[in-house]
Amino acid sequence: MLNTEDAILVRRSIRHYAPEFAIPEHDINKLLQLALHTPTSFNIQHERIVRVTDVAQRERLKAAAWNQEHISTASEVWIICADIQAWQKTPERYWRNVDEPTRSTILPMLDDFYRGKPQLQRDEALRTCGMVAQTVMLAAAAMGYGSCPMIGFDADEVARLINLPEDHLIGMIVTLGKSVQPENPRSGPLAVEEVITHNHF
Repeated sequence: MLNTEDAILVRRSIRHYAPEFAIPEHDINKLLQLALHTPTSFNIQHERIVRVTDVAQRERLKAAAWNQEHISTASEVWIICADIQAWQKTPERYWRNVDEPTRSTILPMLDDFYRGKPQLQRDEALRTCGMVAQTVMLAAAAMGYGSCPMIGFDADEVARLINLPEDHLIGMIVTLGKSVQPENPRSGPLAVEEVITHNHF
């Protein structure tokens, strides 16, 4: 098991997987449990993960993803979705393990923050998808598995294939499995000075 720093440094976008390899179910369960520990605003836990295991569904998904081969060959294909309206769906359950005074303070704040702000609701759902995907990919890297985040697909067709509820969105697809060839050399990160600024642009 790699430490966090090493997992960040070794994680690459893997597109060539060993098709005969299956990630053991206990590791799948571990990845899912770790995904559930991803931070979310007000602990809403927007994430909804569609695990595509059916071979025929994989082929339909592959067609909707411009025939990218790793949809077929990856051990796991997860569609990372989010419930845009999770903020108002029995929100007290997100704070069921805290004392009543805390819950009575947090719940009105949550409602005030999101109500009447559809763009914020959507933005927050997308942020959750991104953070969940990163949690899964880094955890997979630490466990010795490859992964690839994908946005190259027909979102409307994928939504149709998985019967996506109207109040949900698709953030990305993540493939997981065992790499069968060395990764390409890194193209290199930007210089720190190009990325960070202090106090303002």
